[in-house]
Amino acid sequence: MQNETIIAGFGGQGLLFAGRVLAQAALAEGLEVTWFPSYGPEMRGGTANCTVIISDEEIGSPQVRNPKAVIAMNLPSLDKYEPLVQKDGYLVVNSSLVNREVKRKDIQVVTMPATEDAEKLGDKRLANIILLGGLVKQAGFLPIKAVEDALLKELGGKKEMQEMNLKALKCGAGG
Repeated sequence: MQNETIIAGFGGQGLLFAGRVLAQAALAEGLEVTWFPSYGPEMRGGTANCTVIISDEEIGSPQVRNPKAVIAMNLPSLDKYEPLVQKDGYLVVNSSLVNREVKRKDIQVVTMPATEDAEKLGDKRLANIILLGGLVKQAGFLPIKAVEDALLKELGGKKEMQEMNLKALKCGAGG
């Protein structure tokens, strides 16, 4: 089993953090992992993405042409990555920042108003974790409990941030 996920959006949307959480959850489950960030010259506001590969075998390369899953946090990311998702793969879209429908019919699509939902939770920066929750629920690559534990670990002892992010993850996972 090998699952490649690309999380893409603007710099500052927390996509590298979401990728680290996914990678940490996979490590805790005893799986092989690569986490590969990529961002443009402008960290905040420029385009950014990260690739997380999870496998039960050694991973040959961190490069991915056709990911099994994509989280598109904005329209440019949807435009770039929608054509690349594997057939029967997963595409999770932040409908708060995307003003068009997904064109492909051969993939599983989850659209979520993640930015709006995050604002309702008190902080629009939680959109990344809401979308991550949607992917974990839909794709089932990892148990939600492993992602919760990784999220707590990544946030350290910041109790308020931990609580907010756990609410966001559960919101995205439908709970």
